[in-house]
Amino acid sequence: MAGQLNPQLLLAVPLAPLVGSAIAGLLGTKFFGNVVGRKVSHTVTILGVLIALIISCMTLSALMGGAETYNATLYQWMKVGNMKLEVGFMVDNLTAMMMCVVTFVSLMVHIYTIGYMAEDEGYNRFFSYISLFTFAMLMLVMSNNFLQLFFGWEAVGLVSYLLIGFWYTKPTAIYANMKAFLVNRVGDFGFILGIGLLVANTGSMNYVEVFAKKNELATMLLPHTDWMLITVACICLFIGAMGKSAQFPLHVWLPDSMEGPTPISALIHAATMVTAGIFMVARMSPLFELSDTALSFILVIGAITALFMGFMGIIQNDIKRVVAYSTLSQLGYMTVALGASAYSVAVFHLMTHAFFKALLFLGAGSVIIGMHHDQDIRNMGGLWKYMRITWLTSLIGSLALIGTPFLSGFYSKDSIIEAVQLSNLPGAGFAQFAVLAGVFVTAFYSFRMYFLVFHGKENFGKAHAHDDHHAADDHHDDHHHGLAPGQKPHESPMVVWLPLVLLAIPSLVIGAIAIKPMLYGSFFDGVIFVNDAHHAMKVLKEEFHGAGAMGLHSFTTAPFWLAVAGVVTAYVFYMVKPGIPAAIKKAVSPLYTLLENKYYLDRFNEIVFAGGARMLGGGLWNIGDKGLIDGLLVNGSAKLVGWVSRLIRHLQSGYIYHYAFVMILGVMGFLAYTVLFPFAK
Repeated sequence: MAGQLNPQLLLAVPLAPLVGSAIAGLLGTKFFGNVVGRKVSHTVTILGVLIALIISCMTLSALMGGAETYNATLYQWMKVGNMKLEVGFMVDNLTAMMMCVVTFVSLMVHIYTIGYMAEDEGYNRFFSYISLFTFAMLMLVMSNNFLQLFFGWEAVGLVSYLLIGFWYTKPTAIYANMKAFLVNRVGDFGFILGIGLLVANTGSMNYVEVFAKKNELATMLLPHTDWMLITVACICLFIGAMGKSAQFPLHVWLPDSMEGPTPISALIHAATMVTAGIFMVARMSPLFELSDTALSFILVIGAITALFMGFMGIIQNDIKRVVAYSTLSQLGYMTVALGASAYSVAVFHLMTHAFFKALLFLGAGSVIIGMHHDQDIRNMGGLWKYMRITWLTSLIGSLALIGTPFLSGFYSKDSIIEAVQLSNLPGAGFAQFAVLAGVFVTAFYSFRMYFLVFHGKENFGKAHAHDDHHAADDHHDDHHHGLAPGQKPHESPMVVWLPLVLLAIPSLVIGAIAIKPMLYGSFFDGVIFVNDAHHAMKVLKEEFHGAGAMGLHSFTTAPFWLAVAGVVTAYVFYMVKPGIPAAIKKAVSPLYTLLENKYYLDRFNEIVFAGGARMLGGGLWNIGDKGLIDGLLVNGSAKLVGWVSRLIRHLQSGYIYHYAFVMILGVMGFLAYTVLFPFAK
């Protein structure tokens, strides 16, 4: 793979997880007789993902060593006129980086699952699903055309539906996966409209061919309007990203998706599905750079998500939901970077976030195991003494999340804040405030969780008043949740904590290693395109003097001191003066109620959209189906025939004189007609 990438090896990257998924899903389930056992199922799926990871790393190494970008069609499905529907790969530095991140995090999740799902009856089925999910995500990031992109896009949505509702006998899980499915359909409708506009006006689904016509697209108007076509197309594409990457107001599905097992929280909400939208916008940078209106729209949506979803993390008591709202907020940061034309920074944060957020989710899962599936952080405390590895790795993840200098999250998060400050698009002022305020909010809710879980008073093994939490929603079949009186937490088995350690390593160092080549080197040359009018990255490049210098300089900047203030505030509120939060809650109860009801967006959706759909469906049923079809066409025609029959039967009396009388009347009528209308002859 020195000068040219091998297409057979590239094809093995998505196919290896697919083969593993097929073996576990077909031969390892009751439906097909459970031919293979648990050991074979987890072995083949882990082997498939491991093969994909090795080839992905080889591919990235080859590209960085000077190998040519691979862009070719592997299979032509059909040709309609001049339109080609194909399966093909575009493997450049952006793709290779995504392949490595997806396969590495997926491998960690696969290994972790051996321990986490050990007692679950659906063990083999779960491995089949997560391996299939990996295949779908790889097909998405490796695509070189919109058809394959859309296939991968829909496939990750379908498998996420299966994973979120993995415990299909649990009502809350069924509600959550249906909610995720429906909300993503809203985004996907916009996504397919955007693809349709581009295909209709370029005549091609291939990225390179569409990008080649960008200057023509920039001058076109949407038919019968004075709107720029490229603006409408880009906003429609971004609506798709709003669904997949959970941006306001299409974010409502992600917190509820915590009803699925913890490993899929790490897989879906760290490195894969939710980052698909960020990846797509970065891939489409040649198009998005043509519309400042679309970029401004992206900037504002990202800022709203980053700030207001962070506020939601402050009041959560379920350990997984705190991390889930953290994911929403960080996705908002990535989206803000996209809006500021700092695509490389968004992708950089995507990468660093994947490692430390997967670490935090899997760490939360380890805590849940140690707490015998109790997820309420108010029932924890002092766990650092019993779960040393989980405690230390979770601390690393939390420090990376809040942007601690020299850790991976610092380099990407601070770069986003600096890029936004250089943007001059409408909405940039609000975005600057949102990302800065979000630093304090992130530090506060992250260390609120950290202190309540790992430090302070031990609240486990007692009769708790906090029975309103999500009733230990992992491992739904357990009859007893939480530690019994006298029980102590315990460290998770090696198969669970080893992935935590392996994820903690990149969470510490990957930012310092990758910042220079990814943001200020040639890593994304020829991959990401930025208009000369958008100068944020040029200015940042001039000001960059190395990862060490950036870390040292951060001690004099506002983000660092805002993060420190957030940590100190959390410590004072929950370790020193635990009565303060309750007093604040009482003082601002309307605000707390607003947050507790998730800004009433779920209620709004239930009343307006779900209620509207029910009203429309009910109207169609009562008026259309029952009234028009059943009442008029079916039953009405039957009633008409019956009425006519009842009328006609009086003429069929059986008496000859009645028939003779009718014949005479007929002859008289005929004669009268010929006399009155002689021309009818």
